[in-house]
Amino acid sequence: MDDFTISNPEYVWLGLAALLALAELFVPGVFLIWVAAAAAVTGILSLFIDLTFAGQLTVFGLSTILAVLGGRRWYLTHHVESENPLLNNRSAQLVGRTVTVVEAISATSGRVKVGDGEWPAKGPNMEKGTVAKIAAVEGGVLRLEALEDTIPLDSKPIS
Repeated sequence: MDDFTISNPEYVWLGLAALLALAELFVPGVFLIWVAAAAAVTGILSLFIDLTFAGQLTVFGLSTILAVLGGRRWYLTHHVESENPLLNNRSAQLVGRTVTVVEAISATSGRVKVGDGEWPAKGPNMEKGTVAKIAAVEGGVLRLEALEDTIPLDSKPIS
């Protein structure tokens, strides 16, 4: 096998390119594909030009640099829109949701129930049990606004 790799380095480079491209499918990050392209360039160039091992490494290194820089430039100029741009921004996802006050809200403190957890909150004065709307998130603290025509949940309607 050593004889084959020494006398046919182009197949080693092309095999490495295929393995790196396959690894890109399983390892997220969109980086290995550029290294795979550099390995493919080195392999294709080795098919036509008899390069020494040092020459092959030089071509691979330069190709990697050019491919990564070219890929970076392409991604900067071709912005990929996400189906859910707030996917990794949980606090921004909360804006607009209605919540229940669990500890009286004032301009400086209070707590609300969001889903199955509680968050610190501030806003206009509200009693425990009041339903409010999240207007913004500032440093992990929810800023609330009162909903129109709301009454505390523990209040009983007038009969």
